Amino acid sequence: MLEASSDEASNLDSLTDTIIAAAIHVHRALGPGMLESAYKTCLAFATAHRGLAVQREVAMPLKFRGVQLDCGYRLDILVERVVIVEVKAIARLERVHAAQLLSYLRLMRLKVGLLINFNVPLLRSGIQRVVNGFPD
Repeated sequence: MLEASSDEASNLDSLTDTIIAAAIHVHRALGPGMLESAYKTCLAFATAHRGLAVQREVAMPLKFRGVQLDCGYRLDILVERVVIVEVKAIARLERVHAAQLLSYLRLMRLKVGLLINFNVPLLRSGIQRVVNGFPD
């Protein structure tokens, strides 16, 4: 299990707060009902506009039996190389979506991710914070 120092915890909290603010801005502008790709593009832009380093569609190789394999996994958005953001535009989030994000966090050895479903009337109800060895 990964441990987080108090400075690191504060930094991760600040980053996720900034990402959530950007997501709320995007949701207010676009509303629900758009394609996932539109939300990903706009969220990456809005997050970068807030001064954070953003990477989209980051390849995530999988190690199996000591060999690194490309299985086609892609992170939707990686912010400051420490927060994974998975974007959805679906009727409702399921447990499997959070499990997928937790697997990504473990494979990348990162502590915090955000699962954001834009297909909701109020975005706050579509946000889940997923942690890997980090206080929630």
